[in-house]
Amino acid sequence: MEEKKFDVKSIIGLVVVSGLMIWMMYNNIDKEKQSIAADAKKEVVAKSTQDSNKIAAQIAAVGTDSTQLESLKAQLGSFAYAATLPAAQGGETVLENEVLKLTISNKGGYIKEAVVKNEVHYATKQPITIIKDGNADLNMKLKTADNKTLQSKDLFFEPTLSKDGENQVLTMQLKAGPASFLEYRYVLKPNEFMLDFGVRTQGMSNVINTSSPLHLEWQLKAYKNEKSVSFENRYTDLCYEYEGGKDTDLGQSSLKEEVASEVTYVAFKQHYFASILLTDTPIDNVAMKSENLVQDEKVDTLFTKNFTANLPLVFKNGELNYAMNMYYGPSDYKILNKYDRNLDEIVPLGWGIFGFLNRYVFIPLFSLITAVFPYGLAIIVLTFVVRLVMSPVTYKSYLSQAKMKALRPEINAINEKFAKEPMKKQQETMKLYNSAGVNPMAGCIPALMQIPIFYSLFQFFPSAFDLRGKSFLWAEDLSSYDSVMQLPFHIPFYGNHVSLFPILASIAIFFYMKMTTGDQAAMAGPQQEGMPDMGKIMKIMIYISPIMMLFFFNNNPSGLSLYYFVSNLLTIGIMWVIKNKIVKEDKIKAIIAENKTKDKPKGKFAKKMQELMEQAEAQQKQNKK
Repeated sequence: MEEKKFDVKSIIGLVVVSGLMIWMMYNNIDKEKQSIAADAKKEVVAKSTQDSNKIAAQIAAVGTDSTQLESLKAQLGSFAYAATLPAAQGGETVLENEVLKLTISNKGGYIKEAVVKNEVHYATKQPITIIKDGNADLNMKLKTADNKTLQSKDLFFEPTLSKDGENQVLTMQLKAGPASFLEYRYVLKPNEFMLDFGVRTQGMSNVINTSSPLHLEWQLKAYKNEKSVSFENRYTDLCYEYEGGKDTDLGQSSLKEEVASEVTYVAFKQHYFASILLTDTPIDNVAMKSENLVQDEKVDTLFTKNFTANLPLVFKNGELNYAMNMYYGPSDYKILNKYDRNLDEIVPLGWGIFGFLNRYVFIPLFSLITAVFPYGLAIIVLTFVVRLVMSPVTYKSYLSQAKMKALRPEINAINEKFAKEPMKKQQETMKLYNSAGVNPMAGCIPALMQIPIFYSLFQFFPSAFDLRGKSFLWAEDLSSYDSVMQLPFHIPFYGNHVSLFPILASIAIFFYMKMTTGDQAAMAGPQQEGMPDMGKIMKIMIYISPIMMLFFFNNNPSGLSLYYFVSNLLTIGIMWVIKNKIVKEDKIKAIIAENKTKDKPKGKFAKKMQELMEQAEAQQKQNKK
């Protein structure tokens, strides 16, 4: 046995391992400190909540009893005045139109319940409730002139409901005196998910500290409304607009925080529904946070993410006056786009050419088709239209493949003749392509042209709100997976159910790849030294690609799987017609033979390739000398 030596490499390895161990120990200590700090913070927050609830209970118990009111002044200062108002006994006000029902609580002056009336939960079949059971808050930390810090969500507002034409107007005032108040103003219009929302103060300069911004804290825990928690959570995100029209999102991290300036809206997006706060006056230093609440996608959950936004409102001349809007409704591109506030950007339709195709081609086209056909049939009709439009591209792609296949015997002969002269082999191959009138890149370009269509529709279907709740054949909901069998166990990356449309799409793509990739694999030629065997790789992909599709699409919308199933079937049909009725092998060989008899100039690409190969060959000869 060879004797082990303690050399330099061993020393380096020992140092690296020791460093890693020290780092891990330090990291664990740091985590313990963070954990202790977090526990302490939780205790403080819990105590603060208990104190706030205690104050709120005391206010509710006071009524108009002046003797009890005095005992609260030490805690509430000027805001003890609110305890003398009828609103101190609690209560709520309802604003309702044809599409939206809002319940505003006197405590905190914010929305206690927001119901989207014409959309239902996938399981309960009850109307979608974006806000309920305390999952949302709108709060202001009020720093009073006598150095107290109060929470507006714990104090009682006085409601006043009125009409402005067909509009319902509700003002909620947190009063520090007869003419001193903080006011929220809600205006709900007929058939609108968007309501006007205003925040202003009057006569508060001697009551609260107006030298620093008043922080509007908005929070919402997003309910799970769809069948697949993993898929819904993937499209649940915090989006915002900033710096004059730019838009972005916080992404899918487990915990993400950002601070932005000149913010004009913040959107808490729940895949197919959204809560949006807009402001006419851009707000600086807005702090936003998104926390993922789904720890295990195999386990069903009540909430998907927890969103918070802190918006500092700046006093001008000692008062606040912000004109805002609130939106509670569908994340529907057509609805959001009509407001002309850049809200449609929260719908993930893709960037660049992909978003362009969805906005100006597929969304209008699909809307036109669904005006005539039910949604399942509309997807099939859309697929027919797309495949027919792309059929010339498919034809050119197959024609190029057929020409390459016809030249394969001659290419093989060149490969054998110049097996030991790679550069000469490339030159002779290019000469053959030029004389036969064949462009080896002609088959790739049509395939690349189809990528924007493929990716655009991949983005379109998961974002198509119109598909939500629409059934077709065995699929109960085209916006979710079409489960035909529930499994008693969970398969990694697949799930605990079997969807049928992905199986059909996988079978279709198998036969499509067998028809196309099989021919390409046959044309790949013998494996060259030092290079991977492309023919073998292509043959393996015929089997791998359908399996990948099966796993990937099992949790995706059945509408998307239906599209790919029908698309592959149609492509197989089109390819069969082209192969057997249009582009026949004898005809291709005759065209190539005729091209060889013609004396035609080389194209720019062929000339450039020829020059590069000649230069490389000359360099190679020079190196051998």
